[in-house]
Amino acid sequence: MKIIQQIDALKSYALSCKKQGKTIGLVPTMGYLHAGHQSLIRKSAAENDITIVSIFVNPTQFGVGEDFESYPRDLAHDTAAAEAAGASVIFHPTAEEMYPKGYHTYVSVQEITSVLCGKSRPTHFQGVTTVVSKLFHISHADRAYFGQKDAQQLAVIMRMATDLNMDTIIVPCPIVREPDGLAMSSRNTYLSAEERKQALVLSQGLYAAEKLFADGERSTAFLKETVRQKILTAPLARIDYVELLTYPELTPCETVKSQCLLAVAVKFGTTRLIDNILLEVPEK
Repeated sequence: MKIIQQIDALKSYALSCKKQGKTIGLVPTMGYLHAGHQSLIRKSAAENDITIVSIFVNPTQFGVGEDFESYPRDLAHDTAAAEAAGASVIFHPTAEEMYPKGYHTYVSVQEITSVLCGKSRPTHFQGVTTVVSKLFHISHADRAYFGQKDAQQLAVIMRMATDLNMDTIIVPCPIVREPDGLAMSSRNTYLSAEERKQALVLSQGLYAAEKLFADGERSTAFLKETVRQKILTAPLARIDYVELLTYPELTPCETVKSQCLLAVAVKFGTTRLIDNILLEVPEK
């Protein structure tokens, strides 16, 4: 497996693969890989000749006071995890390589970035779409793989790819959870033992609402309140939001009539966790 740090080197490698008729899958990550990331890598490896895993803690998607400096980094671990899952290449650039002196260009998706995480992290998605757009161009990826855990990010990237006529196909992948239901995240390592225990209310609340929905409940307010009340049973939980919106449009709805996203963001101490489920209305 190759480790490439320079943009020009990755572009040359990707173009060489394309000339040989090979397909390229891209798995963008910020590193500290876990089983969720590995599921994306395995899917890409199964569907493409070459799989590129980017490992880049992207400074432009962190706001003031967020955890950019402390975000977990372990390239040796990531290299072993990516290779075990079937990666062909790790792209591990520096911030200076991605954003050289004089850099002033950003990609901004409107409307759907102003809700959910975008409310409290107003510059976050501009950083995400900018770096993902750059990665698409650098890697010449035929397909790119993103987890549903970051459901708003996935919707934003799909919107960007459609609006800008990008050739890269976006492949959504399901959430991977711990055996007790907690959605896998690199930030889970920040949690104390008690915070980790109490964080289970996120998935428990979502599952309770999902059961009500399966039994016929369609009221947005009732489903949201079900989740909220469950989360409030955890003394350490501080709710950022509990929202139910159409998906992928991310527009408000009073009742669930089409595919919707039920999403939560909750802080435990200094650690902000997100989770979600998709609610699908059965076809008649």
